[in-house]
Parts: sequence; C-alpha cells; structure tokens
Amino acid sequence: MAKDNQTRKFEIYSMAWQNEVNMENMSVAAAPYGGPVALIRDRKKFVKVQGIGKPIISIYSASGKNISSIVWSSGQIIQLGWSSTEDLLCIQDDGSVLMYDMFGAYQHTFSMGQEAKDTKLIEAKIFTSLSGTGVAVLTSSYRIFLVNSVKEPKVRRLAEVPSLSVPPSSWTIISEDRQTRVLVAKDRELYVLKPSEQHALPVVPDFTEPVSSVIEMAVSQNNRHVALFADSGRLWIGSADLRQRYREFDTKCPSRPKQLVWCGTEAVIAYWENVLLVIGRQTDHIYYASDSAIRLIPEMDGVRVLSTLSHEMIQKVPLVVQQIFRINSTDPGSYLLEASKQFQKRSHRADEYIRLVKDHLEVAVKQCIEAAGYEFDTRNQMMLIRAAQFGKGFIADLNSDYYVRMCRLLRVLNAVRDHKIGIPVTYTQMHHLTIQVLLDRLVLRRHYYLAIQIAKYLKLPYNEGSSRILAHWACYKVRQTQLDREQVARDIADKLGYAPGVSYSEIAMKAADCGRKQLAIKLMDYEPRARLQIPLLLRLGENLPALVKAIESGNTDLVYTVLLHLRENMPLGDFQMAVRNYPVAQALYLKYCRDHNRETLRDIYVQEDDYNAQAACFIRESYDPKNTLTMEASLSAAQESYKRARNDFAAGLCEEQQKLLRQKTLEDKFRRAFVGRSLHDTVYLLLLLHEIKLADKLRTEYRVTDRRYWWLRILSLSELGDWLELDKFSKSKKSPIGIEPFVDVCLKHGNKYEAQKYLPKVKDELKVKYYVKAGMFEEAARIAYEQKDLQALLFVQGRCVSADRNKPKEFTLAIQEHDMHCQTVSETSLMVHHHQMAVSDRSSYRYKRVSDFVKAGAHHIVCHCFTRGLTTNTLSSEGMIIHITLTLEMTIKVICGSVMTFKPRTECACMKCIYLFAKECVSYTVIVPAWLFQPL
Repeated sequence: MAKDNQTRKFEIYSMAWQNEVNMENMSVAAAPYGGPVALIRDRKKFVKVQGIGKPIISIYSASGKNISSIVWSSGQIIQLGWSSTEDLLCIQDDGSVLMYDMFGAYQHTFSMGQEAKDTKLIEAKIFTSLSGTGVAVLTSSYRIFLVNSVKEPKVRRLAEVPSLSVPPSSWTIISEDRQTRVLVAKDRELYVLKPSEQHALPVVPDFTEPVSSVIEMAVSQNNRHVALFADSGRLWIGSADLRQRYREFDTKCPSRPKQLVWCGTEAVIAYWENVLLVIGRQTDHIYYASDSAIRLIPEMDGVRVLSTLSHEMIQKVPLVVQQIFRINSTDPGSYLLEASKQFQKRSHRADEYIRLVKDHLEVAVKQCIEAAGYEFDTRNQMMLIRAAQFGKGFIADLNSDYYVRMCRLLRVLNAVRDHKIGIPVTYTQMHHLTIQVLLDRLVLRRHYYLAIQIAKYLKLPYNEGSSRILAHWACYKVRQTQLDREQVARDIADKLGYAPGVSYSEIAMKAADCGRKQLAIKLMDYEPRARLQIPLLLRLGENLPALVKAIESGNTDLVYTVLLHLRENMPLGDFQMAVRNYPVAQALYLKYCRDHNRETLRDIYVQEDDYNAQAACFIRESYDPKNTLTMEASLSAAQESYKRARNDFAAGLCEEQQKLLRQKTLEDKFRRAFVGRSLHDTVYLLLLLHEIKLADKLRTEYRVTDRRYWWLRILSLSELGDWLELDKFSKSKKSPIGIEPFVDVCLKHGNKYEAQKYLPKVKDELKVKYYVKAGMFEEAARIAYEQKDLQALLFVQGRCVSADRNKPKEFTLAIQEHDMHCQTVSETSLMVHHHQMAVSDRSSYRYKRVSDFVKAGAHHIVCHCFTRGLTTNTLSSEGMIIHITLTLEMTIKVICGSVMTFKPRTECACMKCIYLFAKECVSYTVIVPAWLFQPL
C-alpha cells in the first residue's frame, strides 16, 4: 500500500465458539459497532443435522460467547440482519419481518405489503438510513419494495426496471441526504430507482473497457462512495452518483466474489475462496490469505473478519500511528516514544532524544495520547501513555485535560472490549456512538453493574447515568416471574430509593405487562407522584385506592379523572354509593354534574332527599334556553320542592316569579323586551311607555314601596324630558324621598332652570351643597353666611377656586402686580378688636354692604365678619375707600385667594383679596378698584 494509505490486520478475539460453530455451513449476520452475531444453518448447503429438524438461530457476542438461541418455527428465512438498536430482523419469503431482541424475546412483526406476500421474496437487504434501519426486498416479479424505518414501517413500491425478465445481476441501496435510492444492474445497464420517481433513471459508469454485466456492488458506510465489480474481473471505484471515477482495478479474477465490502472509506475488500484482496481507493492493493471460511463485517473505520477460530480487524492505519511507528520516522511523537523507552532502560540516550524533540514536545505529547486511543493492544496503549506522561514532565504549562480524558476513555474501552463483554468498539466508533449509546448497549446485554461503574467513573449526571441504568435493571428484575414479589419490591426499593430521574410507575407498568399485578401495586407505594400512581392503579382495577390517593393529593383534576373512570366502569348505583363515602369526591362530582349533567344532579338530590337543592336545580333549568320544560313548569316544580323543604319564603318568591311571567303579555303588546327583566326594570319601562296604570297595578300587586316608586317616576319623567309633569308630580303630595332627587335629575339632564324651582325647598342642611352643585356660588355663600357655618364657607371657597380662572385678563395682571410688591404670606384668619366703617355714598352705586359683593359676583374680596354691624360705603373716582378702625374683638375670614399682609396706611390694588392685619388699635385705608362693584 502507499505510504499514507497503509492497512493493518490484527486479532481482536480468539473465538469461544470454536467447538460449536463451523462457518462453512452458516449464514452469518453481525451487527455493526462490535454488536452481536446471529448464525443460522445455510439452507443452500446440505449438512448432517442432529436433533430436531427445525432451524435454530444462535446469537453470540463478538467474542463468540453464546447469548441465546431461537428455535425457528415460522416461515422460510431469506435474510437475517440487525437494526441500529441491536434488534434481530428476520425477513421471511412471505414479506413478514419479525423482530427479536438479542436474548430471543419476540418484539413485533410488520409486513412488506400484500403484493410482496402474494409474489414471494427472493432477496432482501438491510441498510442504515437517517430514519434508522431500513429494509428493501426483491420479489419474484422483480419489483422492489422499500421501508426506510422498521420502527415506523411505511412500505414504498419503487419503479419497475425496464424489460427486466430475470433477476437483476446485482443491486444495492444508497441512503444519503434523507433520500434512499436503489441502484440496480441489468447486465451492463444500471438504473437508479427513487421513491419520488415513477420511472427508472438509467446511469452509465465510465468503465475504461466494455463490460457485459455488473455482478456485485458495495456502498461505503457513509453512502458517498460505491464499488462496482464486473464479470470481466474489473473493479470500478467512484462516487455514489457514478459521475466521478476514483480508480478502476483489474482483479484478474472474473468470478463473482463471495463478499465485496468497503474498508472504511479509503479501500474496498473483495473476498474469494482463501484470499482477501484490499484495493485502495486511489492506488496500491494488498492480499491477505485465508485458510478457512470467513465473514466480512464492514465498519465505519475498517472491516471485521469473522472466522471459526478468530475475530480480526482490517483497517487503514491511522495517520498519527503511522507517524510514530513508521520505520525511520522523524516525527516528534516517534522521538518522544523512543526517549520514554530509553528512560525505562535507564539509558542516558533518553536525554538525547528529548533534546531532539525539545521544541515540539507539546505536539509529541498530543501525538502519543491520540495514538494510544487507536490501539487495541493494551501494551501499546500503556507504552504510548507512558511516553506522553514522560513528555508532560518537560512542559511547564501543559493542560492535562486531554491526557486525563484519554486515560479515562481507554479504561472504558478496554472494559467493554473484554472477552466476557465482547464489544470490540474502536476509538473512532466510540466518538460516533457517544457514551450514552455505549451504556445503553451494556444495559441491553444486562451488564448493569459495569454500566453503573462506567457512569460513576466518567462522573455522568445521575439522571443520565446511574438512575437510568438502575431503572432498566428494575424493569428486568420484575420480569423474573420465578422470584417472590415481596422480595423483588424490597430489592428494587433498596437499590433505587428516591433517586432523581427514577420513575416507579414505569417499573410498575412493566410488572403489570408481565402479569404481576400485586407486584405492580406494591411498587406504586414507592412512587411519590400521585399523577403517576393513579393512571396505573386505574389500569390495574384498583379503583377505590386510586380515588383515595387522588383526594389525598389535593389535585382536583386527578379526582375528576378517577370519578369519570369509575362512572364509566361501574354500575350507576354502585358508583353513587361509593362516592358518598368520600365528601370531597361527592362535592366535586356534584359540581361536575351541575356544569355538564343536570339530570344526574337532580337524581342525586332526589336520592338524598335534598329538596332545597332540587328546587335550585329547577330554578336554574327555568332560565336555561335548552330546557325542555316551560319556565312556568320549572318554577312550579321549584315551588313545590321548597314547600316540601318548609322554606315558605323561597316558595313565595317562586310564586311571585310565576306572576312576573305575565311579562310575556306585555312583550307581545308593546313589542319591547320584558321577559327576564326584574320588577324594578319592568315598572321603569312601563313608566317610560306612559303606562301609568299598568305600573301602578304592578306597584300595588307586588307591594312596591313608595320610596322606590317615587324614584322610578322621577327617573322616567326626567328621561322623557317631561319637566311640567315632573313639577306637578312634586306638588302632588309630600315626597317620601325629599325634594333633592328632583334637583339631581334636573342637573343630570342639564336643566339648571328647572333645578332652581326646587332649590328653595331643599333641606337647610343641604342647601349650600345643592346651590354649589347648581353653580350658584353667590347664593351658596350668602346662605352659609346667614347660617354662620364656617365649614360651609370653606366648602364654597374650595369650589370657587376653579371659577377664578375665568376672570378678565386685567384681573390676572393685577394679581401678578400684587404678588411683586407684597412681601409675606400670613394666616387666613385674624383676631381683631372692635371695628367701624365710615362710608359716605357719593354716587348711584347700590352696593351698601359687604354681603352685597357676593350678589354682584365680587366674591374675591368678600370678608365675612362676625361683628356687631356694618356702616355705609364711600366711593371715589379710583374706587371704594374703606376706613377700618380695629377696636372690638372679631374674626375676619378671607374666602378666596392668597392672604397678604399690609402695612399701616398702605394702598393696595389687589384684585384677589383684602386682608386686614393688626395687633393693636390701628386704622387702615384700603382702595378697592371700582369695577368690582359694577352691577352684573
């Protein structure tokens, strides 16, 4: 072989079946990735049979250790194979595909279709696709049927090869990029069959010499390369689409090889009697002799060679291994390995080799670590790891994570490669499978202890490692029917405890599937989650325990689940008697019936003699549009039930409601919606329709109070805008609700004029409030003054603030001017002494008192004084001059605006307020602009 394309062949196991199996007479099916091997006697060969005449399928590990046997009593097997989950596929000539696990336990069966069954199969192939494991079959009519996944079998019939009257000379399956296609050879013609195409597509490989027939095909594990063997002995190697040829090699042997397989992706191996020919994809080839019958098992990185005596591996030598072990190699890893060997011999030459590789020590260490992963021989692994460890000592800051990971992984690989386990998985395959898949395969082989130890050693999360493995062990344990159920339950509980990720319900379900009901119930006692307990208890027929656990959980959904299950699976009488013993369940069931089944609800109330509840049911039904009875009948039944319950008040209400059903007559008469309205709304609507007599009749019949009726009459008249009638009604007799509602409805509808008619009749204590409500602030202030109510004045003050904002612009400017010359703000009240105002009237102004200012709208300067009296005013051209002498104690309250402090004999043009301040007998003069006193 070429320098960079060297192959090696080494022994993996010496087979344990040497005295049991003769490969010459056997059909062999081996699973990839070091999986199990299935053997059955080759029906095409005549051999001496001992014992029963039925075929026996023997299943062995890769090391030749017997796992199980299946005595075949079904149809004729034309092909054996393994799925990606290591299930044995047995394809019969009638198109049935039977699946077994590696211990011979039947899984399930599916068919390749009725046409395949009718025409019989002559050949079948098992392949790997992105969907899992697929099956393709060739019928005696030379039609091909395809299934891409044995887990979800969907049979597809492929196109017919043109003019195919004999079996194809060869055919194979190519599954790439979510597309599966079949390559069929009809002598020298090649066709591609696709599920999406209705016709076969012809393809032509570019053989350098003409060929009469392609008699064998092989596809690489990654489905990107194909090898075609012609009857002339020429081997064509190229791309899977046949557009690119890598190499064409003359094998000098025109006979059909027993097997043609790919060795990884770089070489093809052809097997004839006693010889193996390895042909590189680009150049070179090599022969291996074989002195006994063998079976080639293609892998992603090589080919396993299975014989009666041994299990060997042929693979391309990994590049890093070549770099280290090649003769006269000058790579850093080779020098480091030699330095390590010399160091072990205590030779000074170790230092010389280290000096040679000193500048590339880190590369050398990585090469030795990587090469150790590709070695099967533990002695070579140890030698390379020691070399890496030796080199690490000369590097100051080398990260040891890669070294540690490789050491751990090698220990795991060596454990599973052990003869007793028999999984010869390679370093490359391990990276493709992942640790989780490897643990699953150990679990399938029932090596639970080893799987748990590996999970702990690699420090996997508990949910992904130990817990999951223990759950599988428990499921296997419950299937051992010969063991005592009490002991099994205790063993499982002791091992699992309450480990995270472990579900006792799944284990119990497995026990139930095996017919061990009592064991399943026992296991459910260890399940802490009620939502997982209850479905299985119901499935096992443990109805009442399931109901108790649902109630104890406090989850109403679970209680409903159990109740509905019991109702469907128990006689109605037994169900109702059972539920009565559990008050929570009874209450929830009644709630359910109230929403979904009122007939059942009423039956329960009848059974319980609960007349009040029966009456409530009838009342709800009376308003249900789907009710089959009339509303009168339902209300009558409700009244009768209330009488039985001696509930006279409720019975009377039912009777009155029946009287109200006369609303239907009103509805027909006035074409308005009366039915369903309350008495209040019915009377109101009649008043709006001017049906005073009918409204009075209802008022008398149902004893409507005067207060309510007056309110309804007032609201209806205001709604109609009949203010004259409203005025007459207010004078008809004394109002039982007062005169205030009349004001309210007038103001509500924006009729201030009508409201003024009723304001004088409002109660004294409410007058200020209603005058303010009507926007008559002057009258409100006057009334508050007359009533000498300080709180009422403050109330008017608060409501007048917003009115100040509507004063003329001159007024606003005056406020700003006052704010500039006034220095401080003082209190709003002042204790002063006797006061007297000397005022003389010089013009025709008719405002003589401070209280008159309120009437004129000048409430901004009003000072309400609790004094002995006021004198007349004196007016000048500039305004009113007020002389005040402070002698007698009095209180002056400013109604609106801010409060200002004045110095003696200071004139102020404040439009906002007048504030008088003094601590002794002092006279002040204040000039107030005349426009404030102009008439409105």
